[in-house]
Parts: sequence; structure tokens; C-alpha cells
Amino acid sequence: MRLLGREELRAPREPRAFLVAVAKGLLFDYFRRAALEQAYLSELMLIPESEHPSPEEQHLILEDLKAIDRLLGKLSSKARAAFLYNRLDGLGHAEIAQRLGVSVPRVRQYLAQGIRQCYIALYGEPL
Repeated sequence: MRLLGREELRAPREPRAFLVAVAKGLLFDYFRRAALEQAYLSELMLIPESEHPSPEEQHLILEDLKAIDRLLGKLSSKARAAFLYNRLDGLGHAEIAQRLGVSVPRVRQYLAQGIRQCYIALYGEPL
């Protein structure tokens, strides 16, 4: 999709290697999303059945989770981890820095990257 968005589309120098790289990326995405779905379903089993969302709601929740995953998938692994530690676990900058083995200013940069991705998802690219 990124290639189609380019103004000029050039032929790859190594078409076979290019296709292998694309295939690997698709497989990684598929397995990451399958793991995300399985994690959601596992958590769902921990709550009483009377409180389970309807099948339609479950589908919408899974679609939202996949959209969030795509959004955060554009970040580096450390930026994604820092953002999730902060937003989901409520960890502070110093604790995140210690867990990731980076400086506090780097954690601030990671969080800014995550917030920027959220902004883009809601409002589009900033001018």
C-alpha cells in the first residue's frame, strides 16, 4: 500500500528479495494480530459469562484492537512498549526508562511518538 501511494513507482532492484521481504512482513502482521486476538479472547474468559459483550460487540472490540495495533505498529518496539507501559500500566517516565534500558528524555520522545500516531489516527497528518 505504501508503494502505491508514491508518486513514482520504480521496479525493485531485486524482485525476489523484495517479495520475500513483503511476505515476511505480512506473516509477522498476521501472527501478531492472531496473538492479539487470542490474548483478548483469553482475557474475556476471565470475566463472568453474564458480563460478556455480545458477539457483535466482541467483533467491534477486536476490530478496534487491530486498528490500535496497526497504529502502534508504525512505532519502534521500544516506543510502542513505552507508550503501552505509560497508557495501560500507568508507569512513570523513570520506571519506563529503567525497564527499557534507556534515558528518561528518550522515554519522553517515545511517548511523543505514540501520541503523534494517535493524533494522526484521529485527525490525519498535521500540516
